Amino acid sequence: MALLSDRQKEELHKSMLEYLHTSNFTAAYNALKEDTGVEYTPDPKAKYAGLLEKKWTSVIRLQKKIMDLETRNASLQEELSIAPSKRAAMQADWVPRAPAAHVLTGHRGHITRVAFHPQYSILASASEDATVKIWDWETGDFERTLKGHHRAVHDVDFDHKGHLLVTCSSDLFIKIWDSENEWKNTKTLSGHDHSVSSVRFMPGDQYIVSASRDSTIRVFDVASTHLVRTISGHSEWVRCAVPSDDGRLLASASKDKTAKLWDPLTGECKGELRGHDNELEAVCFAPVAAYAAIRELAGLPNVGPKGPGAYVATASRDKTIKLWDVQSGQMIKNLAGHDNWVRALVFHPSGKLLLSAADDKTIRVWELSTGRCMKTVEAHSHFVATLAWGRQRVSTAKSNGADAKAGEAEKLVNVVASAGVDQIIKIWLP
Repeated sequence: MALLSDRQKEELHKSMLEYLHTSNFTAAYNALKEDTGVEYTPDPKAKYAGLLEKKWTSVIRLQKKIMDLETRNASLQEELSIAPSKRAAMQADWVPRAPAAHVLTGHRGHITRVAFHPQYSILASASEDATVKIWDWETGDFERTLKGHHRAVHDVDFDHKGHLLVTCSSDLFIKIWDSENEWKNTKTLSGHDHSVSSVRFMPGDQYIVSASRDSTIRVFDVASTHLVRTISGHSEWVRCAVPSDDGRLLASASKDKTAKLWDPLTGECKGELRGHDNELEAVCFAPVAAYAAIRELAGLPNVGPKGPGAYVATASRDKTIKLWDVQSGQMIKNLAGHDNWVRALVFHPSGKLLLSAADDKTIRVWELSTGRCMKTVEAHSHFVATLAWGRQRVSTAKSNGADAKAGEAEKLVNVVASAGVDQIIKIWLP
């Protein structure tokens, strides 16, 4: 703020003396006059009469005007933030925050996995109560229970159109359910010698890949239900096996503390990722959108593989998450922060973030370019066993009629589901 000139100071002092004189504050008047050395004779007709009050009330009026303008500005900013273009930008970086939009209850055992339908607002959940439940995640409504397995169900996955649902269980069976036909169990596949831990559709939906406590990974033909290939190499229980987006690679995580990479066509082991101090719980391929951030984290120039399957993340009971370069088998970064076993991983569609869930009851959000934990969500009252990202194209044609325009028939949505030992599913929405 600029300093007052001598003339302004004198004017201010005289107006203060005038105010003190007219208010009969004689002692204060004399003290100020002596301290400032201002020669001043009160005159009711002088220009200083009432000047201080005028200045004071004008300051108050000005303050009120500023506050009104600030309120108006805030409301305009809010209006602007919900404009379609701005909202889309905000949606692109959305991550879950408490409280959850819906809390789904009904399972009578630990929930082991959740999976989103790729087109409609449908969520499937698998549980140790031997059932699969179908929900509408948009409304939070329960729709139906699928019964057919006789022991704990460990995994559930939709094909890319959402027509078929595949499940696997401790009863050694893999089952396929038809969502287009009252969710009937149309096929049952067998071949494993112990609990089936995970099952996934391969890209193209012609095959499914499963992992088991019998230490093997198996590939089945969906149409014929025949076992196509048995892949061996792990020395212990294989917790999960997941395909890359192009289906050219499989990544598996095992109780033997390693993750391995496989050619699904030949069953050949293409690499081993060794570095965790305890059993692995999950493995996840990084989407192509995440490559730039991962290379920045590794201190590498943004050049290299452009196709799917270049990087993976692993989660372990050693409480850490590790990021790996598939080609070299080298660890890029160790992400430490969870206080208990890390059970689930999912990459943010923007490619900038990685979400993890753990037995410390939290969901954590990691910034990939720095490896920093930027957010912790206190998610559940018990261990969090599964996490799924449901940002997909949801068909609005379902409710609007089949003649909805093609451009309007799909919209991108953000939704995350988490579940675990507390037997509840939480739906996180913007």
